[in-house]
Order: sequence, then C-alpha cells, then structure tokens
Amino acid sequence: MSKPYETVKVEREKNIVWIILNRPHRLNAFNDVLMDELSEVLDTVETDASVR
Repeated sequence: MSKPYETVKVEREKNIVWIILNRPHRLNAFNDVLMDELSEVLDTVETDASVR
C-alpha cells in the first residue's frame, strides 16, 4: 500500500488502515480516478489478513 495515489491517502498504524479522500479542491466529490483508486485500495486491504 505504499503506492502513491492522486485522490486518496492511505495511512497504516499497526493493524488499522486509514483511507482518506484527498480532493479538497472538489470537496472530495467522487470522479473516475477516485473510484478506481478507492477500489484498488479496498481490494488490497481486503486481502490483508493483518488489517482489522
């Protein structure tokens, strides 16, 4: 999860992952890029057994 994303920030603290929307200039409105990145992050987190 160290891949840099354009529209989301991913932070990990032990076994907790924080996914933060990062489009403040657009009030975090969803677009195609954000949807793709969020989907990718969620897929990655879902397969990581160490994440609660």
